[in-house]
This record gives sequence, C-alpha cells and structure tokens, in this order.
Amino acid sequence: MRRAVILAGGQGTRLRPYTAVLPKPLLPIGDRPVLDIVMDQLGAAGFRHVTIATGYMGELIEAVITHRNGGQQMKIDYVREAEPLGTVGPLRQIEGLDEPFLMMNGDVLTDLDYGRLLSDHVASEAIATIATTTRHIQVTLGVVQCQDGEEPDRLTGFIEKPRLTYDVSMGIYCFSPGVLDYIEPDSYLDLPDLVRRLVERGEQVRSWRSDSYWVDLGMREDYERAVNEFETMRDRLLPGSERAPQRPSDHAPTTSG
Repeated sequence: MRRAVILAGGQGTRLRPYTAVLPKPLLPIGDRPVLDIVMDQLGAAGFRHVTIATGYMGELIEAVITHRNGGQQMKIDYVREAEPLGTVGPLRQIEGLDEPFLMMNGDVLTDLDYGRLLSDHVASEAIATIATTTRHIQVTLGVVQCQDGEEPDRLTGFIEKPRLTYDVSMGIYCFSPGVLDYIEPDSYLDLPDLVRRLVERGEQVRSWRSDSYWVDLGMREDYERAVNEFETMRDRLLPGSERAPQRPSDHAPTTSG
C-alpha cells in the first residue's frame, strides 16, 4: 500500500497576512485549499494511507481534511508537533513507516507523478530520493572576480549580469525505512542536515529530475502566481482531468553517496 507523509506544521510567516487566519496548507488556490488538491492527487496516484504532520492551526487542518475525506478509500491520520521538529524530525513520531514512503511539503503545487517517483525510488534501492527541478537566477549587477591569497584586491575577471543555473529541491522526497536510523527521537532536524548525514555515511541519495509544473507557495509572490495560473493549469493539476504527458527528463535520476 502506497503511503505518504505530508508536512503541514509551519507557521507560514513569509505569507502574512494570508496566514494570519489560515495555515499555509489551507490557503485557497482557485476554489480549493492547496492541501485538498494534494490529497486528491495522491489518491489518484494510488496512495491509500496519508499521515499529516501538523503544528500551527493543526486543529483546523485536521477538521478540514477529515471532513473532505468522507467516503473516500484513503486512511488519514495525524501527528501533531508540540514544538517544531524541522522538516524530517516528525518522521520519528510516525508509526508503521516500515516500507518505502513519500514525504512532501503541504504547500507545493505541482503535476509531478508521485506514483512514478515512488516506484523509481523503490527500484533504485537508494535510501533517499529527492525530486528536483532546474531554476535560473538572473544577477542584475556586474560580478567581479578577485584573486585569493596575497593580492585579494587584484581583479581576475568581470562578468556582466551572469545567469546562474541550479538544481533545486521540489520539497518532495522518497525514503526507505532505514533513513529513520539517522533521525533522533524528539529532536529538531531539517532535510539538508539529514542528507549530509546520509552522504557522509556512504548511503545512496538520488536526485529525480523533473520538468513538471511546480510552485513552492512559501512566498507571497509565488502564492499569488499560483492563484493567477490555476485556471489555465487546472486540467493538469486536478485528478480526473486529462494530464499532459510526462517528458523523458521527468524521471532521469542522478546519484550521490
């Protein structure tokens, strides 16, 4: 049975004033809370057990999701953080993670194929797989390059408004049960620190590159972009609508460790 963990405990301070009255996962995208869209996507991808880690306004999240799930064939349970435990700390509070599972942030809007991601992770036998996408950063100033060592003021180069390219995490991960051995109970731990631990111990950590539609709703401008784009993206984002075909690069893994 496919299982997912959704992280929905953050306060969303960068999204105020929107999050003054609603937790970030319940912010509306079109006529739906973003977490409601995610739950439908997971159900359509064959996930039958979802655990939601809550914190800020946890009671409201639980009330909304429990109500909307009436009659659906999906088990939903909750783990509520008494204090913040970071992005991966809550995993040690969840029982029954004895098979590979998907973990994701509750404020991500994407048409990524969650089922395919988990299947590819299982086939790889890696301990962790991170869904990634490419982002370009345009520097609007001239960048100077200086010499190291005895003459730090001597220029060695000048680049006018460079465009930088990075592979970035989409906030969607797959883990094998062994990852729990690297997380201390009731301790704060973020995903970057966990990945460093895994790599240092020689564990296999994979990147699963995707060019799917993806918006991280952590900033006001990104949330407003998602709201503005939702109607044109509805068919791709909501299960039951015709999905655009995945391109081959949507499942090209790379490995570290």
